[in-house]
Amino acid sequence: MKRYSDLEYLKLSKGQKFLYKLESFFLAIPAAIGRFFLGIGRFFKKLGLGIGREFADLGKTFKEGDWKTRGSYLVMGLGSMARGQVLRGLMFLLFEAVFIVYMVLPQGGLFWLGKLDNLGDQGVHKVTENVFGQTVERVVYGDNSFRILLYGVLTIFFIIAFIYTWRLNIKQNKIAQDYERSGRHLSSGRDDLRALVDEQFYKTLLALPLTGILVFTVMPIVFMILVAFTNYDGTHDGLNNLFTWVGLDNFNTMLGWSSGGTSYSAAFGEILTWTLIWAFFATFTNYFLGMFVAMMINKKGIKLKKVWRTILVLTIAIPQFISLLYVGKMFAKNGLINLSLINLGWITPGNELPFWEDPTWARITVILVNIWIGIPYLMLIATGILMNIPADLYESSRIDGANAWQQYTKITLPYMLFITGPYLLTSFIGNMNNFNVIYLLTGGAPTNAALSTAAGSVGHTDLLITWLFKITMGAESKYNMASVVGILVFAISAIISLVVYSVLPSIKNEEDFQ
Repeated sequence: MKRYSDLEYLKLSKGQKFLYKLESFFLAIPAAIGRFFLGIGRFFKKLGLGIGREFADLGKTFKEGDWKTRGSYLVMGLGSMARGQVLRGLMFLLFEAVFIVYMVLPQGGLFWLGKLDNLGDQGVHKVTENVFGQTVERVVYGDNSFRILLYGVLTIFFIIAFIYTWRLNIKQNKIAQDYERSGRHLSSGRDDLRALVDEQFYKTLLALPLTGILVFTVMPIVFMILVAFTNYDGTHDGLNNLFTWVGLDNFNTMLGWSSGGTSYSAAFGEILTWTLIWAFFATFTNYFLGMFVAMMINKKGIKLKKVWRTILVLTIAIPQFISLLYVGKMFAKNGLINLSLINLGWITPGNELPFWEDPTWARITVILVNIWIGIPYLMLIATGILMNIPADLYESSRIDGANAWQQYTKITLPYMLFITGPYLLTSFIGNMNNFNVIYLLTGGAPTNAALSTAAGSVGHTDLLITWLFKITMGAESKYNMASVVGILVFAISAIISLVVYSVLPSIKNEEDFQ
């Protein structure tokens, strides 16, 4: 690709400029992906160097430390208590005691870790016993693969927390030892408590939210990722019939093309294509039409501006669970739209418009309904941004002879794109995972018979997120395959986000509109 200087670029026609920008964008994608993987490599390199430095510091601290510091390597908090920091030492010691007790309990950490290799040996089964001369059967509850995987993950997180706390204990002792050698005052328990509500108050505030994120966000994500490497489904429920590790078999099933047209891979490819098409139109139709509506309402001479905005906002005020279900019934074969057209004589009974029966009609209809839902949001966002564009720019452009279209393309649109670039990206990713609109309107219908065998019930309007939901429902309940879909959706969303974010004008040229 030929690179133009600024002067050469200005000499290009509008079409040539557009093609040049388009070509530059697509050529930048491989470089952005390369930078992404290089960044991952640098991260692991820094991680390895950081771990090496930590081990070196541990060795140096032990070598140069006194008996209090060295004793803390084995008994957490010993050094702190020996130096008079009793409260701090007791907290470290209590944490170590809880960790040891949990790990050695009959069904504690070591028990769950020991069963992680195969996720259990035997589930619920019956045994025959002789009771008072009679043979009876008794149900014995054995292993539970789900509990083993869950508590195994919890144990691993607990071990990581213990290692971090143990390292913090060593650092605190090293600092305290340096303070003693230099004759400085060590903080007491009262000083520690006062610090938690004063200079270290941010730690007090962040402790609970951080714990909540780890417990309710990070650990479920890790659990979901691990499920993708098992055969956890309706048949292998983890209780009556244990599930176990299967390695990359689920990913091979989802991404391999050797199983024919009715395979998971074929369904994934087609649904992914429609998901990207849907996300593109759902994002940009709402964006430009919402901007157009905002410009029309804000135009000088338009009366009752507050009324028009209120009417549009009513779409947001009504819960989607109600409005989308109602609209879905309106466009049904025997719904209000077709009945009205029949009464007007525009169509005849038996020739109703196939809004939800024909794949093309269904896909176009959901995009149009989404416009009705999305325009009010963009109208409100665009209204605030348009009010901040300096009026002097439009005045000077009119003096220079610019018409309305030139003002839009040279002033309004660049300013809007600069401000709302990150929003467009998040909106695109959000539409890729827009469960409500598709599921409440069509439920994924019409059914795609060519793909609805091995891959469950697949519809022509299904997105990856609605297909994931369907996979987990019914007797088969393919939780393992749903987990694979979730991981792939995350990977696709992350790649798109990182690539587009790196080329957004609002990121690359942050100072342009300041």
